[in-house]
Amino acid sequence: MKRTSRDIRTANRYEVLRRIIAASPTSRQELAAVTGLSLATVATLVGELLGLRMVTEVGFEESAGGRPRGLVAVDARGGALIGVDIAETYVRAELFDLSLNVLARADMAIRPGDGHPERVVALVAAAVGSVAERGRVTDDRVLGVGVSMPGQIDRERGVCAYAPNWGWHDVPLFSLLAARIDRPLPLYLDNPLRACAVAELWRGAARGRGDAVVVNLGTGVGAGLVLGGGPHRGVSDSAGEWGHTTLVLDGRPCHCGNLGCVETYTGAPGIMRTLRELSPRSPLLHPEDQTATIDALARGVAEGDPVALEVLRDTARYLGAGIAGLVNLLNPEVVVLSSWVAATLGGPLLDEVRAAVGRRALRWPFAAAEIVLSPIPTDPVCLGAATFALEGALRTAGQRSTERTAAAGQETETDDQSQHPQGS
Repeated sequence: MKRTSRDIRTANRYEVLRRIIAASPTSRQELAAVTGLSLATVATLVGELLGLRMVTEVGFEESAGGRPRGLVAVDARGGALIGVDIAETYVRAELFDLSLNVLARADMAIRPGDGHPERVVALVAAAVGSVAERGRVTDDRVLGVGVSMPGQIDRERGVCAYAPNWGWHDVPLFSLLAARIDRPLPLYLDNPLRACAVAELWRGAARGRGDAVVVNLGTGVGAGLVLGGGPHRGVSDSAGEWGHTTLVLDGRPCHCGNLGCVETYTGAPGIMRTLRELSPRSPLLHPEDQTATIDALARGVAEGDPVALEVLRDTARYLGAGIAGLVNLLNPEVVVLSSWVAATLGGPLLDEVRAAVGRRALRWPFAAAEIVLSPIPTDPVCLGAATFALEGALRTAGQRSTERTAAAGQETETDDQSQHPQGS
């Protein structure tokens, strides 16, 4: 799609605010240097953000000579954001201030077989209401609610086009949420691959990087892509469905209908299957509880349990083979292991994955790529979803500003016409 001047201005406003949040306080000159925008453009954008009360002037930096530079910082009180992570086993909502600090959190469990759209939407509405109440914020302070939904999301229509783990097809998620959430809050939809990628750009291991791959390891598996310093969406917003690429020909059946997908070996259900195949009666296995099983495996690895160690090595072997392909194909600066499975298995998984990628990737791109765990202390999907709401708020503010300017121009033209009638 062709980008309009309004789209470019919104993107620039968003990038300047992102840099201010990352390095508060900062000067307009520093912002121009890191964004590549002209000082005049940065000054205009900072002025807009000051007008929106998202940033504030905080004095001047010390100067060894010459005119001191004015400093700006994010105004944490300038608004609140809600990020929602819809996963296959839970719904989580977090409330953030504009500095992206967590103010409140709510978790709702999704029981097996309970993934009907109406039920999931009801849990989202309850979680959003809960964090708003716990954070004691009024609706006028909430700039928006970003919702991350696993699967393929048609953002323009507000539809979940396909969610393989629940068998959803063309679910009108936006309208269902708007009807159920008992608050007049702007809503923004996307999927967790983009959410994790954007979270790493804002607060994580991809900050300041041009090219990164964020491997999302949860019940489902995918790869959020950062290319050229920004998230890569693809022509139909479907980029990153790496979890549904074939890893083993004629391998395990996947929810998507394919066989041998990456997800069937490296997602939580796939890891549980590996454990079951190795040791059907293992006390580490909790057949109906993914979280309990992954927690037990992590404890078993720490204690040197041979079955847990073998499951970890098998999982890392498959994961390393898949990541090696991404490293060879995309040549990223960093590969980030993100989401709850990666966080739970932690350092031992990271070490095994690094070794497995090293055995399979080409030497030159592997040498250029760091492989790290996500450093984000909160839920990266909630954080990324909150930035969707922030981006939407900046876009809406820009549209209002343009409309006000156009209206003012029409009023001026009308006044001129009244003062100088045609034909005089």
